Amino acid sequence: MTWRINKGTATVWGLIVVTLLLGWFGRDIAKELDMRWLVKFPSAWVIPVKSQISAAMQWLVEEAAIGPIAFTDVTRAIAWMIEQPYQFALSLLANGFVSGLGATAHTILPAASWIAVTAAVITLGQYCRDWGLAALVGACFAYLAVFGQWDSAMVTLASVMIAVPIGAGGGLMVGIWAYRSPHVERILSPILDLMQTIPIFAYLVPILFMFGFGPISALVATIIYATPPMIRITTMALKAVDPEILDFGRMAGTTKRQLMWRVLVPSASQSLMVGVNQVIMLTLNMVIIASMIGAGGLGFDVLAALRRLDIGAGFEAGIAIVVLAIAVDRLSQAFAERLGQVTAPAAGRSWAARHKRTAFVLALLAVTWLLGRFSPLLLEYPAGQTITTGAFWSDAVKYLNVNFFDAFEALKVFFLHWFLLPIKKTLLGIPWAWAIAMLTLLGWRAGGVKLALLCGGMSALIAVSGLWAKAMVTVYLCGASVILATLIGVPLGLLAALNRRAGVAINLLIDTLQTLPSFVYLIPVVMLFRVGDFTAMIAIVLYALAPAVRYAAHGIRNVSGELIEAGQVSGCTRWQLLRLVRLPLALPEILLGVNQTIMLALSMLVITALVGTRDLGQEVYIALTKADTGRGLVAGLAIAFIAIIADRLVNASARGARIRFGLES
Repeated sequence: MTWRINKGTATVWGLIVVTLLLGWFGRDIAKELDMRWLVKFPSAWVIPVKSQISAAMQWLVEEAAIGPIAFTDVTRAIAWMIEQPYQFALSLLANGFVSGLGATAHTILPAASWIAVTAAVITLGQYCRDWGLAALVGACFAYLAVFGQWDSAMVTLASVMIAVPIGAGGGLMVGIWAYRSPHVERILSPILDLMQTIPIFAYLVPILFMFGFGPISALVATIIYATPPMIRITTMALKAVDPEILDFGRMAGTTKRQLMWRVLVPSASQSLMVGVNQVIMLTLNMVIIASMIGAGGLGFDVLAALRRLDIGAGFEAGIAIVVLAIAVDRLSQAFAERLGQVTAPAAGRSWAARHKRTAFVLALLAVTWLLGRFSPLLLEYPAGQTITTGAFWSDAVKYLNVNFFDAFEALKVFFLHWFLLPIKKTLLGIPWAWAIAMLTLLGWRAGGVKLALLCGGMSALIAVSGLWAKAMVTVYLCGASVILATLIGVPLGLLAALNRRAGVAINLLIDTLQTLPSFVYLIPVVMLFRVGDFTAMIAIVLYALAPAVRYAAHGIRNVSGELIEAGQVSGCTRWQLLRLVRLPLALPEILLGVNQTIMLALSMLVITALVGTRDLGQEVYIALTKADTGRGLVAGLAIAFIAIIADRLVNASARGARIRFGLES
C-alpha cells in the first residue's frame, strides 16, 4: 500500500502553501501597500453583537415578564428549588443542621461522621459489586480524611449529589422527548453541539448575571454543562432497544407511557447509566471552575492555591478531586451493572432484614451522633493526625527551579523563537478574506457544499463580530499545542501498540494525566516557566495528549492481521510495514485522535487565560470578571465556531481516508 496524491489534493496543498507564505509576508505587504485592512478586519464593518446581547440580557433581567410573572421571579423560583435539597445535603455532609443566625445560631445536629460516611460507601460498594470495590472506595474516602481534605470534599460531594440527579433526570426527560419526536431531535442536535463546544467559562457569564454570585449559580452552571451527554445517550440508548422487545410490549397492550417506562427505559437502563456516569464526571470537572462564582469545596481550594502559586496545596486538593472522582465513578459503573441483576426481595421479612446494609449505616450514623457528644473523634477526624504532602511538592518545584532554571529558560526561549512566534506571525498575517475563502474551499473539498457553507459562514461570523485577531491567536495557541501533542502522542501510541511493556507504562501515564483536574496542570508549569504563551502551551499539551496516544494505539492494533502477513510475505521490513501498511490504515483513527486533541486543547485554552494569554479565552475570562454577558457569549461562540469547523473538517478527512483505503464504502 502506498500514499497517493491526486491532482485535486495537490491543488489543495498548493493553496495551503500559498496561504502560509501570505501569512509570513502578509503584514509587511499590507504595510507596504498601506492596506492594513487586508490583515485587520475593518472596525467599521463590525456588527455590535456584544452590546445587543448585553442589552437583551439587561432587558430580560429587569423588564421581561409573562403577565404578572417577571423573569426574575422565575430565576428566584429555580434557585429556591435547587437551594432546598442542596442546603440539606450540605448540612448532612459538611455544616451540620443549625438553627438561628449569627451569634444566636446553635447546632441541632452535627454533620454526618466521617466514619458513618465511609461505612456507607463501603457497604454501597459491596452491594453494587464485591468487597474489592468496597475496599477501593473505602480507601478513597479514608484518604480524604487522613490527608485533611474531608471538609472540602464533603462540600463538593454535596454539590455532586444535587447536580447529578437534576442533570441526569433532566437529560433523560429531554432525551425521551427527542426520541419520540424526530423534529425535536433535529432542532436539539445543533444546540447540543454548541453546548458541548462552548467553553465552560462562557456558561458562567449569563448565569452569574441572572442568578448572582453564590453556590446556587455554580450548581445551575454545572447542571447545564453536564446535561447534554445525558440527552444524547438517552436518545441513542432508546433507539438501540431490540425491536422485538417493543413488539412484545405493544402486543401486551401497553399504553404509550407504559411502553416507555416499563419496557424501553428498563431495557436501556445499563446504557442510560453510562450517561449518568458522564454527568458525574463532567460535574466533578466543573467544580473548580464553578468555584469562580461562589462554589466552595475542593474546587475553591485548587483555585485559591493557583492564585497564591501554592503548588503543595494545589496538588493536594487536585489529587483529592481525583480520588473522589475515582470513588464516585467506580460506584456509578458498578451500580449500572447491578441494575441488570436486581432480584425481587423475599416476602414476609421485615424491612431491616431485607435492607441489612441500609439499617447498619443508619444505626452507625445514629450511634456516632449520640456518642460524638462525648468523643469528637467519632464525628471528625482529628486535625493533629492528618498527613500533608504539600511541603514535598513545594520543595520539589523549588529544587527544580534552583538547579535547572537555566535549562528551563533555554527550553522556553528555544520554543518561543523557533516554534511559537513563527506560527503566530504566520497566522496573524493571513488576510482575513483569504482565510475565509480557504476554509470554504477546504470544507467543499472535504465534505461538499454543506460543509463549505458551514466553514465559510462560521468564520465570517467570527470576523464580523470583531474578534478575528483574537481568534487567530486562539488558533495559533491551539494549533501549536496540537502539533506538539500529536508529535509526542502518535509515536507514544505506536510504541504502546507494538510493545506490551511500554504499553503498560504509557497507559499508566495517560490514565494519570486524564484524571488530574485541568487547573492542576497550571500550577507546576507556572512555577517552572512563569506566565506566558509557552506556559499555556505546556499545560494544554499535557491536558490534550491522551486522545492522540489512545487513538493512534487503537488504530495500529486494529490493522488487519492478514494485511500484516501479506506485507511480511512480500518481504517488508518492520519499518516498511509500519510506513506502508500500519500507518496508512491507522490514519483515520489517528485523525480522530487529532480531532479530540483539538477539542481538549480549545477547552483548556480558556483556563490558560489565567496565565496571561491574549486570545478568546482571555476575552471570556475578562467578561466573567466584569459580568459582561454579551462579551462573554460572543467570545464563547467564537471558540465554539472554531471547534465546530475543526471537528467537521477533521471528521470529513478521516472519513475520506477510510474510503480511500477501502475501510468504508
